Amino acid sequence: MTTTTVPVAFSTLTDAAAALRSGAVSAVELIDQALATADAIDGSLGVFLTRFDERARAQAEQVDAKIAAGGELAPLDGIPLGVKDILAHAHASTTAQSLVLAPEWGAAAGDCAVVSRLELAGAIVTGKTTTMEFAIGVPDPDKPFPVPRNAWDLDRWAGGSSSGSGSGVAAGMFLGAIGTDTAGSIRIPAAFNGITGLKPTFGRVPKSGVVPLGYTLDHVGPMARSAADCALLLSVIAGHEAADPYSSPAAVDDYSGALTGDLRGITIGVDDLDRYANAGIDPAQPELFGAAIDALREAGATIVPVEVPMYPELSAIDVVVMLAEAHTYHREDLRTRWSDYGRGTRVILAAGDALSASDYIQAQRVRRIAQQRMAALFTEVDLVLTPTGHLGAPPLAAIDQLQPLNVLASLHTPYWNPLGNPTLAVPIGLSSERTPLSMSLSGRPFAEATVLRAGDAYQRLTDHHLRTPDLTKGLS
Repeated sequence: MTTTTVPVAFSTLTDAAAALRSGAVSAVELIDQALATADAIDGSLGVFLTRFDERARAQAEQVDAKIAAGGELAPLDGIPLGVKDILAHAHASTTAQSLVLAPEWGAAAGDCAVVSRLELAGAIVTGKTTTMEFAIGVPDPDKPFPVPRNAWDLDRWAGGSSSGSGSGVAAGMFLGAIGTDTAGSIRIPAAFNGITGLKPTFGRVPKSGVVPLGYTLDHVGPMARSAADCALLLSVIAGHEAADPYSSPAAVDDYSGALTGDLRGITIGVDDLDRYANAGIDPAQPELFGAAIDALREAGATIVPVEVPMYPELSAIDVVVMLAEAHTYHREDLRTRWSDYGRGTRVILAAGDALSASDYIQAQRVRRIAQQRMAALFTEVDLVLTPTGHLGAPPLAAIDQLQPLNVLASLHTPYWNPLGNPTLAVPIGLSSERTPLSMSLSGRPFAEATVLRAGDAYQRLTDHHLRTPDLTKGLS
């Protein structure tokens, strides 16, 4: 697909919110545009599991009535969003894109904490978006669910597991979305679809009412076109929630207010991770990554080389801990409903049966050592910059259901989940195959404001986040 640049006035969530307040656009117009885009292309793209069209239009009309009456708008009033279908929403069943999850689970959960906060802030949830089954695995075309496809190339994967959230933002079906991240499930679809995605600090955003995968690894976070969009969404969904035992009481920062465009006084340590690109490096990636470093330097940052600690160990720890915790959750259903799981999902989950309690405990012990070493690195730098991955989205035909973890080759997202540090995936341009590539900015725990400040400063100097695919090509 060729690329286009969307009109700046309506390209981002923050711009749309400003346009609503100025009267340049109505909430109904925003919703109608989003729903019309979904009508036109979702049959091919596979973004939605459930749509809330009538409810969304009614909510938009209420926002316009509020504006007409001179009422004060909430931060997200009138903004169309998508929500990954492992987050409970009282308006529809939560399936986790699986035949296994009991409908009673979502009914009992009602609205999860994040959904409640979004809607209280005025957001219009347009529907539940596709995911990999239980936020793990790869697409299984034999199951009765949409296969999520990449917005830039319909023959390629949207990335997992927040698949529909990533491709839906890229395609313009909504202005922002919520995903979850246990090994990269926000950052991979953000990277593959050319948008921005934030894995916040572990515990920064509550997980109550979210179907678990790995209890000590799961993160909930925003996906949108820009770092500024993610900052606005994070300001709504962040904060302590008593129902989540992992939720942190740390104070919520002014994320949008931190976006100055100025990185003077910020030191960024850079590790290109080329030595760990085990599936290869796209020919365009080194130059694009170098140009991103130059832009951050232009914004005022001091750039220094670093080597991130314990990369192989942390990547392995993420898999061990995730499999152990996920297998514990799914063990009984795997025994009694094996064939109801997708092929890739059951292969991954069953692998957890090979792990012992000693394996899990040792992984957690080494994890603590790695966290200490990363904390030491952050006494020398304010941020760490790496590639999100060295390759663009793989073809769907290349995904092996019997070796599903191969999709992580040359991706570097699992490293950050055991650490828990906030990490932002930011688009940096197109690969040699004309698919998006991405960089990652990571910070100290609860330093999302600094991470978002750097991402925003970079995006003020570039337009990669505003580039969109030509959605008229390749559609059925």
